[in-house]
Amino acid sequence: MQTFYSDDHRLHHANAELNNGQLMPCFEMPSRADMVLEQVKRTGLGPISEPQDFGLGPIKRVHSQDFVDFIQSAWPRWSAIGRSHDMLPLAWPPRRMPSRCPEDIDGQLGYYSFDVGAPLTAGSWQAIYSSAQVALSAQAHLCAGAHSAFALCRPPGHHAGIDYMGGYCYLNNAAIAAQAMLDQGASKVAILDVDFHHGNGTQDIFYQRPDVLFTSIHGDPRNEYPCFAGYADERGEGTGLGYNHNYPLPAGSDWTVWSQALRDALRQIAGFGADYLIVSLGVDTYLADPISSFKLDSPDYLKMGELIAGLGLPTLFVMEGGYAVEEIGINAVNVLTAFDATVSTQGAAQ
Repeated sequence: MQTFYSDDHRLHHANAELNNGQLMPCFEMPSRADMVLEQVKRTGLGPISEPQDFGLGPIKRVHSQDFVDFIQSAWPRWSAIGRSHDMLPLAWPPRRMPSRCPEDIDGQLGYYSFDVGAPLTAGSWQAIYSSAQVALSAQAHLCAGAHSAFALCRPPGHHAGIDYMGGYCYLNNAAIAAQAMLDQGASKVAILDVDFHHGNGTQDIFYQRPDVLFTSIHGDPRNEYPCFAGYADERGEGTGLGYNHNYPLPAGSDWTVWSQALRDALRQIAGFGADYLIVSLGVDTYLADPISSFKLDSPDYLKMGELIAGLGLPTLFVMEGGYAVEEIGINAVNVLTAFDATVSTQGAAQ
């Protein structure tokens, strides 16, 4: 399996996030991607490639022009008024308040975000842009005939919606790749989100569309971030009704519970008739993850890869969450190596 990766991710290294009412060091840090890359090399997963540059066009097929313009210009505007600390929002538009985009940079930070979990720094835009190019490069590899690819994206993307950022996510890498597949001739794409946190941004982007099936297995939003999306009765709207499947699970869910949801999600995907599968690969379902509450262990990720491979679909893995840094590489690459091994075995059997 070919891995696509950019060192540009290290340009994004924020100092603090707001968590449990306190500013604390960010859980989303450069060492996350470094540990995954190290494990990719250690296991000999396959070649590692720098991304190509596909420009802003594919990004703007998913995200609004004004939102992309905001992220791209945010730091120069911030620093132009003498600020050198991380960018964090000041206020958000609540219910019944007119939601007009202000001209002031502080107001725009609130307008284009939904939490204080997506700080911007001097190097953030380049890292964010390169992360999207990593996903697009892996997508192009798949569309050229490969059966699988791994986009080692950082920052992650599945919380980013059409015109907002949050939860460590700025541009939705998986959604950008899915739209590129459709633009290049695919009729249907399925997305399986296995991150502990609901992929609210991906749901938002495709909620009214029948050409992308979105399935997500995650912590119950009644008690878990992102709090306001991910309920089981969110099934899509309009022509997208029935193409959104959420599997909210209780805290403490182990492989026995979690895998039941996975098997049902895979049944939905198998019946959808997708040309490609995209897996939003978060491994914060791990039992020692500091900000999650599921109980999967490292061997469980091998079983996850085997089950996903059983679909027989060309599959793009896009890196999302996982904050137990010492184990993130082992867990992520366990999914990938088991997927590869299962595909190879299936091929040999044929």
